[in-house]
Amino acid sequence: MAGRLEGKVALISGAARGQGRSHAVRLAEEGADIIAFDVCRQLDTVPYPMSTPDDLAETVRQVEELDRRIVAMEADVRDSAAVQAVVDAGLYTFERLDIVCANAGILRFVENVWSVTDAEWDEMIGVCPTGAWKTIRAAVPAMIASGHGGSIVLTSSTAGIKGMTNIGPYTTAKHGIVGLMRTLAVDLAPHSIRVNTVLPTGVSSPMIVNDYVDEFLGAHPDLSVNWANLMPVDQVEPRDVSNAVAYLCSDEARYVTGATFPVDGGVLLKQAPWSEPLRVEEQVGAECEADEVGHVGPDRGPVGVDEFEEPVASLNVRPWGGGAEAARCLDALQPPTGSSG
Repeated sequence: MAGRLEGKVALISGAARGQGRSHAVRLAEEGADIIAFDVCRQLDTVPYPMSTPDDLAETVRQVEELDRRIVAMEADVRDSAAVQAVVDAGLYTFERLDIVCANAGILRFVENVWSVTDAEWDEMIGVCPTGAWKTIRAAVPAMIASGHGGSIVLTSSTAGIKGMTNIGPYTTAKHGIVGLMRTLAVDLAPHSIRVNTVLPTGVSSPMIVNDYVDEFLGAHPDLSVNWANLMPVDQVEPRDVSNAVAYLCSDEARYVTGATFPVDGGVLLKQAPWSEPLRVEEQVGAECEADEVGHVGPDRGPVGVDEFEEPVASLNVRPWGGGAEAARCLDALQPPTGSSG
């Protein structure tokens, strides 16, 4: 039986190992031929071992074992000419391009954003959002010219839609991926080219499973707690993300575009310890300032009392003073006698 991507051609960056290799194999299982590239050398600010030419050769072996064709090249996503050469070689071989998986990425822990060096910042931004943009820029003209639409999937992260400590440049880069996706989804919709992101939690890949990450998390156990998934799994497998990518690239998702697609074990549903809602009736030493139109606290805007549909006691009131004022706040927010809502 033909696969969901039979006859399609997919371009994948960061394809030598980890999620990139997994995407290449998974899409090949569905019938796609593959254009794969990776830097295959160490970058200056990356503190863990990066991919090698042997890693890329293993990706080729696994794709060919599925009886699919593959063009594989060493190229840096930051090098526009090199990326264009990869795309041109793929088009020469396959004469079409239907799918782009902008997957290349790196990770580095930092103390805080203001202590990051220029080199660390530039390399992170260069590989992630800029590299994704250069990959897509090289591929899109051929996709548009074909006239048969297509699918672009960018690899972001759960850090792409929420703030996370100790990975400021990475979080910034992954937020940039989401912004790029949303813009492209609008620009390419008239051409029936769909654009989405996947948002993985921690993935069991060489970027995460290495001594550098183990040592950092061992020295900062609070991060492991805060980043833990809701579901009982430490990390998802690369194939879990690849299954989502395969869906987004298939006709089953033919009208799915502009989506941030989590593969996160529920981690995005968690609230950070400092943002847990405080039930007003259970607070000790909490103060809220309210007036007759329902201004609650110094950092909240005006809310009319008629807008409240839930009991006021369920509101998340921030702790900034004495408990007597919390009671006054509740009284001030009660709808007037006889009012609706």
